[in-house]
Amino acid sequence: MTQKKDYRRFILTIVLLLCLLIIFFLINISTGSVRIPLSHILDRDQVIIRQIRLPRALLSMIIGGALAVSGFLLQTYFRNPIAGPFVLGISSGAKMAVAILLFMSVSFSARLSSLSMVLAAFAGSMAVILFLVLISSHISGIAPLLIAGIMTGYICNAVCDMLVTFFSDNDIINLHNWTRGSFSGADMRSVHISFIIVLACFIIVLALSKPIEALMLSESYAFTMGVNVKRLRILIIIISGILSATAAAFAGPVSFVGVAVPFLASRLLGNTRPLFVIPAAFLTGSLMCLVCDLMARALFSPTELNISTVTSIIGAPVVIIMIIKNKRDQGA
Repeated sequence: MTQKKDYRRFILTIVLLLCLLIIFFLINISTGSVRIPLSHILDRDQVIIRQIRLPRALLSMIIGGALAVSGFLLQTYFRNPIAGPFVLGISSGAKMAVAILLFMSVSFSARLSSLSMVLAAFAGSMAVILFLVLISSHISGIAPLLIAGIMTGYICNAVCDMLVTFFSDNDIINLHNWTRGSFSGADMRSVHISFIIVLACFIIVLALSKPIEALMLSESYAFTMGVNVKRLRILIIIISGILSATAAAFAGPVSFVGVAVPFLASRLLGNTRPLFVIPAAFLTGSLMCLVCDLMARALFSPTELNISTVTSIIGAPVVIIMIIKNKRDQGA
């Protein structure tokens, strides 16, 4: 009976999230400096929709979902509710790697491609993740890991600031625009590449939902259920790194989505089963980034806020509530 209730709630939650996504998707592509009525959205002559607003809305949904699933995987790996790409300095590692790549491209007059940025962001993300894995084996508790992540972020940001000293004004502007976090540079090519990467990772994570559920209970339980724990943990780290790197490469650092959304999704569902939480988190992350991008464009139009400013305003209170609830659960 309880299982049927869980499935019913899961279906209702997914339907609700999909309906909200459709509504805000339509609002996003019709709202801007030039307001376009919904009845004219499908007109072929609406270049502003096809070349600017549509890619931007699609990319925000893809990246939001990627960050949410990446956050869920990191929280599972570290057994820590505040583990996420931004909080643990993983986004800063990606930022540092992209800054180094930009510096090298300027030095050697080379042209950057989307693939090279994704690979650089992945390398930076994985470097920080592996460092945190090493650190986490020697410390216990939420606070030390959080401090290690924050300090790692500071180091990566310091390297970026040092590189900026050697950049020309135009290069500084390019790096600054990227580090602000934004979906404004989206085009359909970026959408296609990010969609393929994120979809492949999502399918793999969904296929691993049962082993992940066993791992969440305990490593010994997962082992008795026939799960290759070592291989699973390696897969979790690699996939979370790819997802966070893809987000960083195409949108820059986007804060708090990876931390707050898995918590919100599990609260909406009323349980923590990965088979339910993974798709719900993906859709919730997509919705959060879609709404935040709309707010970033519309609140002080024509001035546009960076996306991390808005996601921080929404996500930070959720993280505070999550920490308080976690403390209460531990004290109960």
